[in-house]
Amino acid sequence: MKNLLQLAIFAIICTACTEAVHDPTRHPDTRGKDWKPLFADDLSDAIKPDGVWSVSDGIITASEDKNIWSAREYDNFVIDLEFMTAEGTNSGVVVYCSDISNWIPNSIEIQIADDFAEKWSESPKNWQCGAAFGRLAPTKSTVKRPGEWNRFSITCIDKNIWVVLNDEHIIEMHMDDWTSATTNPDGSEIPSWLNKPLSELQTSGYIGFQGKHAGAPIYFRNIKVKEL
Repeated sequence: MKNLLQLAIFAIICTACTEAVHDPTRHPDTRGKDWKPLFADDLSDAIKPDGVWSVSDGIITASEDKNIWSAREYDNFVIDLEFMTAEGTNSGVVVYCSDISNWIPNSIEIQIADDFAEKWSESPKNWQCGAAFGRLAPTKSTVKRPGEWNRFSITCIDKNIWVVLNDEHIIEMHMDDWTSATTNPDGSEIPSWLNKPLSELQTSGYIGFQGKHAGAPIYFRNIKVKEL
């Protein structure tokens, strides 16, 4: 009996240790008790404009190009979600946003785009799906065609950001490498509206989602967050 009890305690400890370790290069197991929905089922706890964002059968979408935001700021965390594009979709998941009224230069946008559309397939690689928009291109394009669900996992720990899209680790960013507001470390040009060096941005903030940008809708579901 004593040996069985010791084995049971050991198993509990091992399980706890496994749940505590997060590998940012893989999709996480979101069934643990530390994982929480980012929004209430009816979006009642979200910061959002009236009449733009709606939810039906757990699927969230927007009728205009206006963002929805978490109710509070997050520091070190991993967010896991599913998204579906339409033809021509251009959206994004916004992290480390310190000013939701002027979010573009004061945050990092992990791009969502329909890379199968001519407009986005011919855009710079750091404008395509999975990129840290305008700054770091994904190692490969792994987004699915419009109408199919994709899985996104984004880990933010201090000045380090990892992105996994559809089981592929596509981004590992160290913000201190971006000391310029005009030129990326690889020499490419940073869009003029991103006018603050990443190395100077705050490493905590609101989590947001871009709405119906460029006339094409975006759909989200199963949005969960875990603080690290």
